[in-house]
Amino acid sequence: MTVEAPALPPNAERLAMTPQLHALLTIIRNKDTPRSDFIFYSDRIIRLLVEEGLNHLPVLEQTVMTPTGLPYTGVAFQGRICGVSILRAGEAMESGLRECCRSVRIGKILIQRDEETSKPKLFYAKLPEDIGERWVLLLDPMLATGGSAIQAIKVLVDHGVQLDRILFLNMIASPEGLKSIWEAFPQVRVISAWVDAKLSEQNYILPGLGDYGDRYYSG
Repeated sequence: MTVEAPALPPNAERLAMTPQLHALLTIIRNKDTPRSDFIFYSDRIIRLLVEEGLNHLPVLEQTVMTPTGLPYTGVAFQGRICGVSILRAGEAMESGLRECCRSVRIGKILIQRDEETSKPKLFYAKLPEDIGERWVLLLDPMLATGGSAIQAIKVLVDHGVQLDRILFLNMIASPEGLKSIWEAFPQVRVISAWVDAKLSEQNYILPGLGDYGDRYYSG
């Protein structure tokens, strides 16, 4: 079955729509899916996103000796990584990252809407001291307007992270959010499980899946 999606900016990509991914997305979009299933199948998609993100990290050639006594020339990851979750929904993606990367460092950023200006405002940031030397997987399951993500990227840059070392992973994105990030930070790579049709007048992703944080943490 062919599934159409909006065109993407040059810095964005989406996972290939395989029958498996299509089924997983259908489950988590269903309003009647119980919380336990929502968590389980969300975590499966998150692992797919993390694995795709890791494909963008640099590697170096490495030769190892196999148990048969013969050498094998492959590759080894170059550089160190850390994950940074945009609270609170981004925390849901941390376990998937840890399952793929042992002992990975995790940072957290809390951004909320300022009641006076209605713009995203940084309230809290806890990041590894050496984050400027690492590749960063920025985690937030939903990309709507892009305001929170752009603010988070600014925080990373202020802490010395190079823009071309930031990979933003999300499950569902809107075309408007992708466009906003492209215009603000074209060097940042954005990887989405899928890109939905549009935002509503209230800036909800359509068709979307509802409030991700509420469904993951509260049911």
